Amino acid sequence: MAVVFLVVGALGLGILLLSLIVGEIGDLAGDADGPFSVPAVAALLGGVGFGGAAAASVLPDGLPDAGRVLLALGIGLAVAAPLAWGAVRLSRGLRDMPTAPTLTRHHLVGTQGVVVSAVPSPGLGEVRLVVAGQQFKLAARSDVPLPTGTPVYVVEALSETAVQVVSTAPETGGPRPWT
Repeated sequence: MAVVFLVVGALGLGILLLSLIVGEIGDLAGDADGPFSVPAVAALLGGVGFGGAAAASVLPDGLPDAGRVLLALGIGLAVAAPLAWGAVRLSRGLRDMPTAPTLTRHHLVGTQGVVVSAVPSPGLGEVRLVVAGQQFKLAARSDVPLPTGTPVYVVEALSETAVQVVSTAPETGGPRPWT
């Protein structure tokens, strides 16, 4: 009897693994959500199978076979219900998880960086920017020449790979207002 439950549990585990590898098994359940989704059915089969096998192995031998099967099946269902509920919650959480939008050139405006190749006044140099935790090395243009190491602020995205920058370095001439 425990072997039958183990086979049912292995079937549920196999369906779950196959759905992870292949996807929604040929849209077996369409766009089913909730108790009829592939993860829920797989968790239900696995819970009934493995829970029933565990129960069958510890039930006393003095029980009639029909009673042992029904008792093992009941315990298997008691184990399977929370597993199926958890599978539904997990799959919904993963499906509905918010994601950050894809970065575009418009996300570059307003970022700060540093000049890595001097920026001549009528020409292009290079700057390194950090946008959403990612480092970018882009061509840069400025109205005034900027030496390597100058901190900059992006005022315009000229293209996907070039930006217009201004220096954020403090002026070196004259007294500083905070001193």
